[in-house]
Amino acid sequence: MMQEYIIGLSILVGLGLFFAVILAVASVKLKVFEDPRIDAVEDMLPHANCGACGQPGCRAFAELVIKGEVKPGKCTVSSPEAIEQIAGFLGIDAGAEERIIARLRCAGGKAEAHHLAEYHGTLSTCRGEAVVNGGPKACSWGCLGLGDCMDVCEFDAIHMNEDGLPVVTPDRCVACGDCVEICPKGLFELIPESQHLYVQCKSELEGDLALNRCSVACTACGKCVADASPGLVEIDHHVARVKTDLRHLEAREAIRRCPTNAIVWLEGPQFASPSRNRPAFGQIEPIRMEEDLENHYWQ
Repeated sequence: MMQEYIIGLSILVGLGLFFAVILAVASVKLKVFEDPRIDAVEDMLPHANCGACGQPGCRAFAELVIKGEVKPGKCTVSSPEAIEQIAGFLGIDAGAEERIIARLRCAGGKAEAHHLAEYHGTLSTCRGEAVVNGGPKACSWGCLGLGDCMDVCEFDAIHMNEDGLPVVTPDRCVACGDCVEICPKGLFELIPESQHLYVQCKSELEGDLALNRCSVACTACGKCVADASPGLVEIDHHVARVKTDLRHLEAREAIRRCPTNAIVWLEGPQFASPSRNRPAFGQIEPIRMEEDLENHYWQ
């Protein structure tokens, strides 16, 4: 009996040693080499894993930097010092990227936009409010002002002002795109910080149809198109748009004759300067919802 026990135990020990040797050999033969510089570069990155660089995380970005597929400057969250440190460590060019920030295509806050109703839902969020007939504003494209974008921003780059509009702090924005994804109206967009000429409106109504809903709406009058450099500004779906790829042609002259201040010149946060008059809704004619909507959508 004892002999059988010893034989069985010996077989098990032998099998264990045999497979251990196989695994040890396999781990050496099949080992995938990983550049130790990846860990070093990852440690120099901010570990935000925000995705602003287009990668799922900082480690994936570090791998591409080591491969030479992207420059360290592609990381918009890292400080200039950190970018230079990575470039110096690898002996490569930092490849500074143009800074991208989020801008809001709406300036119609509480004072400027006409409200048809008050929202009293259990979900105090923009998405919850948008489900109820698109929200309480007369302008179907307007900002709902409940701060979903502020709540989702992990970098504290967005705060709500007294007019119920989200204000992006350019120095804190890393262009991660979370605000773009969360906004039910699709009002946020990522543009180069060097673009100063900007249209703060997304309404596709024109003339009085737009103005009767918001005092700072773009009326598609075309004055900015005429005053700007040729081709810089165009009217698309009854709203002015600045062509980002032609921003080197920008000039303040384009905003001079805008009757509603829908097109502005930005050198910092939006809605930060009261230098240009922003008329309140009380200064324009009352809304005529049934008549206007019928004429616009069903004619």
